[in-house]
Amino acid sequence: MLAALLAPQRDRAYLALRVVSGALFAVHGAQKMFGVLGGHVPEVGTQIWIGGVIELVAGLAIALGVGTRLAAFLASGTMAVAYMQFHWEFRFDENVFPVVNGGELAVVYCFLFLYIACRGSGKASVGS
Repeated sequence: MLAALLAPQRDRAYLALRVVSGALFAVHGAQKMFGVLGGHVPEVGTQIWIGGVIELVAGLAIALGVGTRLAAFLASGTMAVAYMQFHWEFRFDENVFPVVNGGELAVVYCFLFLYIACRGSGKASVGS
Protein backbone atom coordinates (compact mmCIF):
# COMPACT_ATOMS: atom_id res chain seq x y z
CA MET A 1 0.00 0.00 0.00
CA LEU A 2 2.75 2.47 0.91
CA ALA A 3 4.73 1.51 -2.19
CA ALA A 4 1.71 2.22 -4.38
CA LEU A 5 1.37 5.64 -2.78
CA LEU A 6 5.06 6.61 -2.99
CA ALA A 7 6.13 5.04 -6.29
CA PRO A 8 4.47 7.70 -8.47
CA GLN A 9 6.47 10.36 -6.57
CA ARG A 10 9.83 8.72 -7.33
CA ASP A 11 10.97 11.29 -9.92
CA ARG A 12 9.86 14.26 -7.80
CA ALA A 13 11.65 12.89 -4.75
CA TYR A 14 14.85 12.35 -6.75
CA LEU A 15 14.59 15.89 -8.14
CA ALA A 16 14.27 17.27 -4.60
CA LEU A 17 17.23 15.15 -3.45
CA ARG A 18 19.42 16.36 -6.32
CA VAL A 19 18.49 20.04 -6.02
CA VAL A 20 18.66 20.26 -2.23
CA SER A 21 21.90 18.28 -1.84
CA GLY A 22 23.57 20.19 -4.68
CA ALA A 23 22.50 23.56 -3.26
CA LEU A 24 23.68 22.67 0.25
CA PHE A 25 27.00 21.45 -1.14
CA ALA A 26 27.37 24.75 -3.01
CA VAL A 27 26.80 26.63 0.25
CA HIS A 28 29.78 24.78 1.77
CA GLY A 29 31.83 25.96 -1.18
CA ALA A 30 30.57 29.54 -0.76
CA GLN A 31 31.64 29.43 2.88
CA LYS A 32 35.18 28.56 1.82
CA MET A 33 35.36 30.82 -1.23
CA PHE A 34 33.72 33.95 0.17
CA GLY A 35 33.77 33.53 3.94
CA VAL A 36 29.98 33.75 4.18
CA LEU A 37 27.88 32.16 6.93
CA GLY A 38 30.77 31.80 9.33
CA GLY A 39 33.19 30.43 6.79
CA HIS A 40 36.92 31.02 6.70
CA VAL A 41 38.56 31.87 3.38
CA PRO A 42 41.63 29.67 2.81
CA GLU A 43 44.68 30.83 0.91
CA VAL A 44 44.20 30.65 -2.86
CA GLY A 45 45.64 27.51 -4.40
CA THR A 46 45.65 25.42 -1.22
CA GLN A 47 43.95 22.03 -1.09
CA ILE A 48 41.09 23.41 1.00
CA TRP A 49 40.61 26.29 -1.47
CA ILE A 50 40.46 23.81 -4.37
CA GLY A 51 37.92 21.78 -2.40
CA GLY A 52 35.85 24.94 -1.98
CA VAL A 53 35.90 25.60 -5.71
CA ILE A 54 34.78 22.02 -6.38
CA GLU A 55 32.03 22.27 -3.76
CA LEU A 56 30.70 25.54 -5.16
CA VAL A 57 30.85 24.68 -8.86
CA ALA A 58 29.88 21.01 -8.60
CA GLY A 59 27.11 21.80 -6.13
CA LEU A 60 25.56 24.35 -8.47
CA ALA A 61 25.93 21.97 -11.43
CA ILE A 62 24.25 19.15 -9.51
CA ALA A 63 21.42 21.40 -8.32
CA LEU A 64 20.80 22.73 -11.82
CA GLY A 65 21.29 19.39 -13.52
CA VAL A 66 24.15 20.57 -15.76
CA GLY A 67 26.84 17.95 -16.33
CA THR A 68 25.36 16.14 -13.37
CA ARG A 69 27.18 12.83 -13.70
CA LEU A 70 30.64 14.40 -13.94
CA ALA A 71 29.94 16.99 -11.24
CA ALA A 72 28.53 14.38 -8.85
CA PHE A 73 31.40 11.98 -9.49
CA LEU A 74 33.92 14.74 -8.78
CA ALA A 75 32.00 15.79 -5.66
CA SER A 76 31.89 12.19 -4.45
CA GLY A 77 35.64 11.80 -4.84
CA THR A 78 36.26 15.12 -3.14
CA MET A 79 34.24 14.00 -0.14
CA ALA A 80 36.09 10.67 -0.03
CA VAL A 81 39.38 12.57 0.14
CA ALA A 82 37.96 14.98 2.73
CA TYR A 83 36.93 12.09 4.96
CA MET A 84 40.14 10.12 4.61
CA GLN A 85 42.50 13.06 4.98
CA PHE A 86 40.77 15.54 7.26
CA HIS A 87 38.46 13.41 9.40
CA TRP A 88 39.89 9.92 9.65
CA GLU A 89 43.50 11.13 9.22
CA PHE A 90 44.59 7.53 8.53
CA ARG A 91 44.63 6.76 12.27
CA PHE A 92 43.80 3.17 13.15
CA ASP A 93 42.00 3.74 16.43
CA GLU A 94 38.48 4.84 17.39
CA ASN A 95 38.98 7.85 15.08
CA VAL A 96 38.06 5.64 12.10
CA PHE A 97 34.36 5.99 13.00
CA PRO A 98 32.58 8.99 11.47
CA VAL A 99 30.60 9.60 14.66
CA VAL A 100 33.90 10.07 16.51
CA ASN A 101 35.83 12.12 13.94
CA GLY A 102 32.99 14.39 12.77
CA GLY A 103 33.04 13.02 9.24
CA GLU A 104 29.41 11.88 8.92
CA LEU A 105 28.52 14.62 6.45
CA ALA A 106 31.53 13.85 4.26
CA VAL A 107 30.60 10.15 4.16
CA VAL A 108 26.93 10.85 3.41
CA TYR A 109 27.82 13.36 0.67
CA CYS A 110 30.34 10.88 -0.80
CA PHE A 111 27.79 8.11 -1.22
CA LEU A 112 24.90 10.43 -2.10
CA PHE A 113 26.86 12.00 -4.94
CA LEU A 114 28.06 8.58 -6.09
CA TYR A 115 24.40 7.58 -6.39
CA ILE A 116 23.58 10.78 -8.29
CA ALA A 117 26.55 10.17 -10.60
CA CYS A 118 25.18 6.71 -11.39
CA ARG A 119 21.60 7.89 -11.88
CA GLY A 120 22.21 11.16 -13.74
CA SER A 121 20.25 14.38 -13.68
CA GLY A 122 16.76 12.95 -14.02
CA LYS A 123 13.83 15.19 -14.89
CA ALA A 124 13.67 18.98 -14.62
CA SER A 125 17.34 19.58 -15.35
CA VAL A 126 19.12 22.09 -17.54
CA GLY A 127 21.36 19.42 -19.09
CA SER A 128 22.08 15.71 -18.83
